[in-house]
Amino acid sequence: MEFAFLEERIVEDSKQHSWIYRQLFTNWKKFEVIYVYLLILLQVAVYAIAPDSFIGMVSGLAGVLCLVYGMKGRKISFIFGIIQCLAMTYVAWISHAYGSFAMDIIYVISQPIGWFLWGRDEATRSFSPSTRRVIFGGAFVAWAVGWLILTMLNGQLPYFDSINFVVSLIAQALYIFKYKENWSLWIVVNIANVLYWGILTVQTMTGATNIGSLGANLSQVALQFALLFNSVYANKVWASGEADNEGGANSLK
Repeated sequence: MEFAFLEERIVEDSKQHSWIYRQLFTNWKKFEVIYVYLLILLQVAVYAIAPDSFIGMVSGLAGVLCLVYGMKGRKISFIFGIIQCLAMTYVAWISHAYGSFAMDIIYVISQPIGWFLWGRDEATRSFSPSTRRVIFGGAFVAWAVGWLILTMLNGQLPYFDSINFVVSLIAQALYIFKYKENWSLWIVVNIANVLYWGILTVQTMTGATNIGSLGANLSQVALQFALLFNSVYANKVWASGEADNEGGANSLK
């Protein structure tokens, strides 16, 4: 009886390892591997230049891995997502990026929801053109309302932070339910965030503000550049139906 239990446990551990291996290492194109390495090196390089925010680097690295595995349609992206969101809440708070801070709390909550939903259905979806226009129009209206609210709260750069606050929420919901249009919204969010964190970085370097830290702001600039590139590529991958949930049977090709 004891031997049978031990044998069953070994088989179960083997299956679990196999799932992790498929999620992490299978079905990668050489181009994808190269750009993932470059995006990770970018985060490390930024930390070497301004090593005053280890949390910022953790946020950047986990953010890159989360979105890259999301591009591949891998469920494991939500594990990296939780790490990134927890680190990012701290970075956003010390930088007075209240829209980003609020969204990162929502992101933390959304990760286990996405994990559950992606485990039930591997298919990606797409809206009709008319529904797509309604969603994008609603995102624009929500951005304007968020801008007004964040201005009243004296947040940093509310016109950019509002995009991170409300458009990100819509994009995250579409991402969780595997609608292809999520990447179009993420492209908008990433462009806004490159500008947002870039301006904060310049302000910190010139002494125009003492809010946040140079290292944390620089790590977010690098992260947003990485995520922008990944969002553009992911938009292509999901549109072509190449995304998969469990990982393919083939390794590098």
